Amino acid sequence: MNTSIFVNSEIAALERLIIHSPDSGLGKVVPSKAQDWLFEDIIHLDTMRKKEYDLYVKLLLHFLDPEAIRWYDSAGDARREFFKPNSDHYFESDKVIDIERLLFEVLENPEVRIPLVAAVAAIEECSYLEMRHFLKYSNRELSKILITGMTDADEMFFPPVPNLIFTRDLGVVVNDHIILTKPAKSARTRESLIAKYIFFNHPLFSDFTGRIIEIEEDEAHFLLPEDKTRRIDTLEGGDVMMVAPNHLLIGISERTTLDAARQTMSKLFEKKVVEKVSIVKIPSKRDYMHIDTVFTHIRRDVWVLLRSIVHKKQDYPKAWDDFEPAGNDEKVRIKTFVNGPDGIEVRDIDHLEDLLARISKDDLKCEGPVRFVYSGNDRFPFGEREQWTDSCNLLVLREGVAIAYDRNDKTDEAFREQGFRLVSAAELLADFENNRIRPEEVKDTIILLPSAELSRARGGSHCMSLPLKRKDIFEKIN
Repeated sequence: MNTSIFVNSEIAALERLIIHSPDSGLGKVVPSKAQDWLFEDIIHLDTMRKKEYDLYVKLLLHFLDPEAIRWYDSAGDARREFFKPNSDHYFESDKVIDIERLLFEVLENPEVRIPLVAAVAAIEECSYLEMRHFLKYSNRELSKILITGMTDADEMFFPPVPNLIFTRDLGVVVNDHIILTKPAKSARTRESLIAKYIFFNHPLFSDFTGRIIEIEEDEAHFLLPEDKTRRIDTLEGGDVMMVAPNHLLIGISERTTLDAARQTMSKLFEKKVVEKVSIVKIPSKRDYMHIDTVFTHIRRDVWVLLRSIVHKKQDYPKAWDDFEPAGNDEKVRIKTFVNGPDGIEVRDIDHLEDLLARISKDDLKCEGPVRFVYSGNDRFPFGEREQWTDSCNLLVLREGVAIAYDRNDKTDEAFREQGFRLVSAAELLADFENNRIRPEEVKDTIILLPSAELSRARGGSHCMSLPLKRKDIFEKIN
């Protein structure tokens, strides 16, 4: 594998990423545990896989690695196996990489195999003596067990990690460094553990050991009351955006704490990885969860965002008043920290649109006006309704071309009004397969992915991706 890993924007052409196809653990989520496992509902696994996520994978392959998909049309009965990471017929790509493949490749290292199984036994509080018999399984079988908690006989040995589909939260590439995140919820602890073993042991990251940044707890953590749900330093990837070569955004949210944001900024400044870090505090609510649920970057001059989170309370429709709990701090606060020769300069930013416009103009040298596509086309109550189903959570494949869900009709109207073409994933894939258009010819397009089941999981295409490599945003495009 080419070990080049580099990201200096959210919008330059995507060249490599980590994903995770929905595994059988997702199909084992039961209603009584759904919220503990961070789901709002249970999903239908076959529909999610075959009618939704498989299309997402095919889109990624067409844009990033078209050679890997060439045999799919002639695969016949093996087509479904094409999408299963533990299958002999799985597509082989060093550009669209499933974390399950990375895991079973790491398990080939005997120095990793036993410690990882022991670590999982410890955090899941199950018997290591019982788990040792899993060591006789193949690496592929063992990786499946470590992720789903299920044996081949469908015996549940420990809980699944259904949120692993949202690989964004595992880590963030910042220029040529990697931040390993730290989840806020115990349901995601095993994901974080697996990610650490991969990032520190897989050959793909062998050149980056000295450039991996970890989030650590300080001594105050050990003085907390005995409460497993509380952590001082938590950081999730949905709250970290590499928006420009010199500028990183970190959200303080339901999942990311101020202490972790400070620690991350300090480590990045010490290593001189970026010059500016903007801290964006949003309301600590399940509705928003991470900053990438309320805005993402689409093109140098275009952002999609939830307008009601931008403006002051008096600008909201009066109908919202009854929905605001007493004492809940709804105000968005933003500060930019600049690491200069004379120390760190602190700048107050009035509101979110101001920050995003500055990024476009000052950091990315955008010469024209900066435009905003609002969730629900800024119409009450569609803004909040469509934000809930990920209208603001888009993955950019190349500048101006992004994947969205197909259920946010008013937001689609807003994109059309800004000159974007809206096309279904199935229609675009048919165009690719019939040679009517090539991926590199697609411009200013929002690709609509079927999402009846995916949207139940509370994460969009941005959440379902961990970009490892994008082109340099300032690289001249011929």
